[in-house]
Amino acid sequence: MNYKTLLLSVSLNFLLVPVFAQGDVAKAFSFAGKQTTVLLKEVDSAKLAAANPALVSPRNTKPDGSLGMINSKDWCSGFFPGELWFLYEYTKDAKWLQPAKAFTANIEKEKDDATSHDVGFKIYNSAGNAYRLTRDPHYKDVVIEGAKTLSKRFNPVVGSIQSWNSRNGWKFPVIIDNMMNLELLFEATHLTGDSSFYKIAVAHANTTMKNHFREDYSSYHVIDYDPANGQILHKQTHQGFADNSAWARGQAWGLYGYTLCYRETKNKAYLEQAQKIAKFIFSNPNMPADLVPYWDFDDTAIPNVPRDASAAAIMASALYELSTYSPANAKNYKATADKIIKSLGNGYQSKIGENHGFLLLHSTGHKPAKSEIDVPIIYADYYYLEALLRKDRLAKHKPVVIR
Repeated sequence: MNYKTLLLSVSLNFLLVPVFAQGDVAKAFSFAGKQTTVLLKEVDSAKLAAANPALVSPRNTKPDGSLGMINSKDWCSGFFPGELWFLYEYTKDAKWLQPAKAFTANIEKEKDDATSHDVGFKIYNSAGNAYRLTRDPHYKDVVIEGAKTLSKRFNPVVGSIQSWNSRNGWKFPVIIDNMMNLELLFEATHLTGDSSFYKIAVAHANTTMKNHFREDYSSYHVIDYDPANGQILHKQTHQGFADNSAWARGQAWGLYGYTLCYRETKNKAYLEQAQKIAKFIFSNPNMPADLVPYWDFDDTAIPNVPRDASAAAIMASALYELSTYSPANAKNYKATADKIIKSLGNGYQSKIGENHGFLLLHSTGHKPAKSEIDVPIIYADYYYLEALLRKDRLAKHKPVVIR
């Protein structure tokens, strides 16, 4: 089945099932509010039980069923503050404002953490959303400082931001996830007028586009470079099934990353890249009918393998935005995103009061390491709410991305 046929099928399927109406967005946020109220209480209890004030954000459910808490240095620490900001944005209810500020404050020090690229995930998703919604200059300063810190990891010889420090034999590893951190740099240029952030983001996007992608527009997870001369040392898929496999969340990061790069630059090469990634994902014969992917498209045990709701949520959020840049594919991209959101709402939501208050079930973090397999993970919830917000804005004829 080719891509156009698949998307036509998706569109026709939507004629046969109830449309995910705007009332359902409100219903989803009502559910999210109830669950997040539970999660806030669970977080307080977990912090007391651990007697460890450094544990500041929820991340997952652990193998024993308990709530997994993390310190601010963890790459996932910014997602829960971001979720609280999304609830405040949609509901306009001031009850979300205080916890959003408090959980953001807990990780603001990460603006100075130059040990990994994850400063983007941590700072943009928390303080970035905080500034967008409050215009408090304090948050603006946090975002700018975070961007300065991230910029220190850029190597002009390689043309990329180093993702992880040297380990596992890697000298200068760059992962596809790093595309998401470019948003912090683009935002810093908007806030300061300093084009150096923009130039680093563009250089990184160009290098990644050149080296991370295969002929079919699937991507590797990790490219290791020689920092002295920029030569590629190794290509692999560290968190996927095999080096030549298409790890689902990695494909989602690429789709989202090049969509945001087109938004910020209007470089048509990025738009074409995003569209080609979308084609690979949604024409893949191993994509399930509900469009919630298996954790890796090439796992030889499919269909008896875990799904990844987090990848689906990221894909849906990206597609809503991409639909506004691609007139020829707009209806199909939106219909595909709608079907993902409908699937997540129907078959992947927690029951109210369960799973410590997480929203979505069935995400997969790092299967080769036997970590976070088929569990709730906080970033799935973050991108699910972001996708719902974008769906709501489209229906109201508002910009999908509001700066």
